[in-house]
Amino acid sequence: MVNLAGIKPRMLMGPGPSDVNPRVLEAMGRPTIGHLDPQFLEVLNETRGMLREVFQTGNELTLAVSGTGSAGMETCVVNLIEPSDRMLVCVNGVFGQRMTDVAERAGADVTTTEMPWGQVFSAEQVKQAMAKQGPFKVVGIVQAETSTGAAQPIGEISEVVHAAGALLLVDTVTSLGGMAVDVDGWGIDACYSGTQKCLSCPPGLSPVTFSAAAVEVMDRRKSKVQSWYLDMSMVRQYWGSERLYHHTAPINMLYGLHEALRMVLEEGLEARWGRHAEQHRALKAGLEAMGIRYLADPAHQLPMLNAVAAPEGVEEGVVRKRLLEEYGIEIGAGLGEFKGKAWRIGLMGESATGRHVEALLAGLGETLS
Repeated sequence: MVNLAGIKPRMLMGPGPSDVNPRVLEAMGRPTIGHLDPQFLEVLNETRGMLREVFQTGNELTLAVSGTGSAGMETCVVNLIEPSDRMLVCVNGVFGQRMTDVAERAGADVTTTEMPWGQVFSAEQVKQAMAKQGPFKVVGIVQAETSTGAAQPIGEISEVVHAAGALLLVDTVTSLGGMAVDVDGWGIDACYSGTQKCLSCPPGLSPVTFSAAAVEVMDRRKSKVQSWYLDMSMVRQYWGSERLYHHTAPINMLYGLHEALRMVLEEGLEARWGRHAEQHRALKAGLEAMGIRYLADPAHQLPMLNAVAAPEGVEEGVVRKRLLEEYGIEIGAGLGEFKGKAWRIGLMGESATGRHVEALLAGLGETLS
């Protein structure tokens, strides 16, 4: 039997989870109370308020879904989509493909528009796809494509999506808390994220937010939401003023998210984004000095997820194993088209520090040599 007390700490520098601050772990160890206890309901109220600040939105329907980021993706899709509704998904990596799969399972009539891995979409490309193959009810796109390290601009795409009468759904699982996510400023209608990346909380919750226009569409549904568990028409009654029981909330996980959000806002959003960008630049300079190249478009690289090509002749899995066993550093493998060819190096939340960058560069340099 595994002795949990003997689990060795790691320096988490993969695509998630990220390192967790002791304050968050301490918060999660606080006494478990009932999910309808007035004390806990106040935790929910404050968590909603802080999520709105981090998402940069005034959306009333903002909460944390009980489940990881993929549950947030499914929540947004199944609540907006009814069988045969038409949805356009922009695919330039694994998570665009996953959104497509989720939408098809929800009964959507899905059309995809694609870009090579590591590239991003222009507003004109999305506009042309909508004009050629539309109309669509929902357009889905990933802001931070974790499989490629590409950072997708959102603002101009939002304009063309709304001009065509569609709702905009955005995946911010990897970006929230590490770079700008401006839900109201960019006109995002539905947005989901995860706790284990730049928010530096353990995995288990998925922040989501819906615009008034999205809520109106949800309220006009003619069929039940495909998922009972993720049906926002019921879940929002628990998070709102009615406090109607739906499912037992993960009390201690929400303690952790509450504390993690406090730390994000104590640091300040712009300062936090700046820290991620600064450490990305330091890591990039060090990797490029070793001759290691980035896979994403140089003009659109994520600060918190660095997807790089393993040098020719190097077995990338062997390097990852040695980093973990000899240096206690975890980095991620490539996915999809990049499987066996790339490393995904995370600089997320508590893992976006100079100490992490220096340790990774030193360990990787010694391993490669």
